[in-house]
Amino acid sequence: MHPGRHGNGQSGRPPARHHVRWIATVPPGVGGARPRPRRRPYTGPPRYPFTPRWGFPNLVWRPSTAVPGTSTGGMQPAQRLRATGRNAGALLITLAVLAGIAALSEVWRYVLLLQSRTSALSPGVVGTSDAFVLTFALMTPLMALLAVGVTLWWLLVARTVAAEQAGQEVPRPAWQVFVGTLVPGVNVLLAGPIVAELEHAALRRPADQRPRPSRLVLGWWATLAANVVLAVLTVVWRLRDGVQADADGVVLSALTDATAAGLAVVTAVFVRRITRLLSPIDAEAAHLRRVVKVTGAPPPERRPRPTTSVR
Repeated sequence: MHPGRHGNGQSGRPPARHHVRWIATVPPGVGGARPRPRRRPYTGPPRYPFTPRWGFPNLVWRPSTAVPGTSTGGMQPAQRLRATGRNAGALLITLAVLAGIAALSEVWRYVLLLQSRTSALSPGVVGTSDAFVLTFALMTPLMALLAVGVTLWWLLVARTVAAEQAGQEVPRPAWQVFVGTLVPGVNVLLAGPIVAELEHAALRRPADQRPRPSRLVLGWWATLAANVVLAVLTVVWRLRDGVQADADGVVLSALTDATAAGLAVVTAVFVRRITRLLSPIDAEAAHLRRVVKVTGAPPPERRPRPTTSVR
């Protein structure tokens, strides 16, 4: 016998082991579906032996960044612009409605003045006319103050957003904007250029190019000038005495209210246009869409079903 070999003629090394993995599967058709657990009857809400220490924060539903204790970056300028634009638009439309009703009330009073020249008037009709005139003469200026304040806030935000997006600097400081839009007489000269500069920046035009106002801006400027001139003329004319001066004051008041309504409408249109130029993504303008039908598309690729699959 040779050394290193066994009697059966094999070497002294152990025999090679083959790695075999056994997998047991259930034959098709053997066994049924797993029994479903029996549904227990409802016994009421859960009860705890002690007060739970978990729960949601005691606040209304809002983004997680607004929850106290979490990091928040504040409202972005574009979001603030959309929010102030919606508020300004709503207030301007309300102002236009009130100013329009005030103008109609003044027209009604003028018609009654014409009728009083030839016939006597009913006390009830005169009292109703006076009530309309006084009510809307008080409500319109109050709403105008609120609408002008919010619109001016929107103007400041829009100027900042437009300058950042165009890569430019704000053309004039904020105090010039306040003076040029709020001071009577001065706003007739400076309000138009201020609004034209905003439109110029919103359209991404070069900074060294002279602003060319659109027809919307020119119409807004003309309406503003007419409203300011009529308002000053109405105040001065009502200082005069006489029946004819009172009648002329009613006509001027109606024209002033009518131009105020037109100015509010044009301003609302301008605010909406500039807001969409600077912040085109609007949640209200986005429409939800769904797929109704697909035509001409290739069939989807599917994996071959295993031979051991029951279904």
